[in-house]
Amino acid sequence: MAKVQLTIDGRTVEAEEGAMLLQVARDAGADIPTLCHNDEVKPYGACRMCMIEVEEHGRTRLVTSCTYPVKEGISVTTRSDRIFRNRKMIVELLLARCYKVPEIRAMAADYGIDVENSRFQVREDTCILCGLCVRVCDEVVGVHAIGFAGRGPDRVPTPPFKEPSQFCIACGACVYVCPVDAIKMVQTPESRTIKRWQRTLPMKVCKVCGEPFMPEYQIEYFTKRAKVPEDFFEVCPNCR
Repeated sequence: MAKVQLTIDGRTVEAEEGAMLLQVARDAGADIPTLCHNDEVKPYGACRMCMIEVEEHGRTRLVTSCTYPVKEGISVTTRSDRIFRNRKMIVELLLARCYKVPEIRAMAADYGIDVENSRFQVREDTCILCGLCVRVCDEVVGVHAIGFAGRGPDRVPTPPFKEPSQFCIACGACVYVCPVDAIKMVQTPESRTIKRWQRTLPMKVCKVCGEPFMPEYQIEYFTKRAKVPEDFFEVCPNCR
């Protein structure tokens, strides 16, 4: 693949054409925060925390580094007063929305924000609307069990019509990618529950060790999608 040269924080860097600035800048040693980024899904630019300054053709502007591809000759700045002010405002607004979320409170403290006295109207939501749960369900798992509903401050990730999902396979992918622990999973020897989607499914028990290892509906879905033998999931990965 063709290479391009660009400048990042005063250093000349070579990168593959089409690569996104976020990873290129991080590889060059830049410290860029993110909330909605995950290597397993497509760049989305929802949280805006990865904003940097790009100078191109004599014009400097703020862009989201996770969605901006490298280009020949551009000059990138990852640390400036302008960048800091914009990131700080984003964190302050997130704090007002998710006032009790520990991850957001810690980030706010890092930016010098008074976490106990928000100047905005405070809400006690737990979801920061990063979209990772929706995207991993669509792009990685392929179930499409959840999406977004509502607008503005009332926007939420949810199964269709905000009813208990009949498509969720309780795989837990949404739980693991959530950056603020907004999606809870409860598992017992008999069942696994994804609380936010109101989905409870019985667990499959390994024929060798007798331990539960995966929801039965998830096994049914994976068996059809991967086209593996029907008895492939009779034992857990450890025993297999």
